[in-house]
Amino acid sequence: MSPAPCVVAVLGAADAGEALTVQYAAYLSEARRYGTTEIPPLRESVAELAADLQRPDVRAFGAWTGPRLIGSVRLRGCDTGGGVGTGTGCVELARYSVAPDAQGHGVGRALMERAHAELAAGDVTWLVTGARSDENLRLYRRAGYEETGRLTDSAGVELLRMERLAPR
Repeated sequence: MSPAPCVVAVLGAADAGEALTVQYAAYLSEARRYGTTEIPPLRESVAELAADLQRPDVRAFGAWTGPRLIGSVRLRGCDTGGGVGTGTGCVELARYSVAPDAQGHGVGRALMERAHAELAAGDVTWLVTGARSDENLRLYRRAGYEETGRLTDSAGVELLRMERLAPR
């Protein structure tokens, strides 16, 4: 049975506890896949998440079904002389999370579309994801992301860096 349609809206610091609960639940499957709970999204605290949501260069969105938060995503600006929405900016798509029981029902796609709507033509969005995270890789490739490099995180997990140029 699919969940009720979700509403995507701005995520604020007051939502940090709920967002962290969803993030932990979503990233536990990644931890199992890679055999470590030391991945950065599982080490973030409520205070760190709330502080991130209050940064002026962060825009965050949550997906709610009724009163329940079922997903979230953050855009973190990495200003290269432009900024998000200018067509010359660079932004990280970070901590993209959907509750396990809500996955596969378009919640992630709705969050990504809302995040991408913040971008101007020519803005570059980048993200990192596990090299063996096949479901994530399919979603990102469908959204126009391409691999631009590989790295290893502090937990020893091989990651792919992917980028997407906002259409002109």
